[in-house]
Amino acid sequence: MADSKRPTLAVEDRPEQGSRAVRRLRRTGVVPGVVYGGADGECTSFKVEYRALRQVLVDGSALIDLKVEGGKARPVIVKDQQLHPVRGEVMHIDLLEVRLDETIQAPVAVHIEGAEEAPGIKEGGVMEQVTHQLNIEALPTDIPDFITVDVSGMEIAATMHLSEITPPAGVVYLDDPEETIIATIVVPTEVEEPEEVEEETELVGEEGEEGEPSAEDESEGEGDEPQEGGES
Repeated sequence: MADSKRPTLAVEDRPEQGSRAVRRLRRTGVVPGVVYGGADGECTSFKVEYRALRQVLVDGSALIDLKVEGGKARPVIVKDQQLHPVRGEVMHIDLLEVRLDETIQAPVAVHIEGAEEAPGIKEGGVMEQVTHQLNIEALPTDIPDFITVDVSGMEIAATMHLSEITPPAGVVYLDDPEETIIATIVVPTEVEEPEEVEEETELVGEEGEEGEPSAEDESEGEGDEPQEGGES
């Protein structure tokens, strides 16, 4: 059943198979894909306009209503996507049909907020987000688009673990709460200039200039030496 709050992705059946056919589709701005799951457990190959797919993905919704050839909406989540190594465009996408009354496991992005207000930042510390994605278990309708973490209370040299973050309603964290570090505020290391070394270098340079004979002295010394076979 479609939900007005969820984005809808309209796709077409994809009879084209093989790498050559797939390359032709991509050249025309079409992305090949496969949806797995469903009542029959079979997979369905589809194709979709790149712009339409990008708009749905940018929306950031974890749950999408998929319509193949204008048929009944099927709730799906993104299972995997292949990106272009340079341009970052989606080259292939795998979707997984889910049941709305059964929990599933899925990765969810982590967004931190309030870093500018953190006492540790105001004291000159640097915020480092260690974990950018968490693994969760929830009903498809309870999967959040992302998990927001408030770091506005962090002091300098503080570390925030997953155990300090309350999960959204209906969500269970699958990562180790004590071992998973979300963010830290590190003390910036000051690089001291090697002043003493520079001074020593300057002194050595000055001594070298005073102790070494100049080009004129060398030439005068050479003139004083008696030549072989000459008069004494």
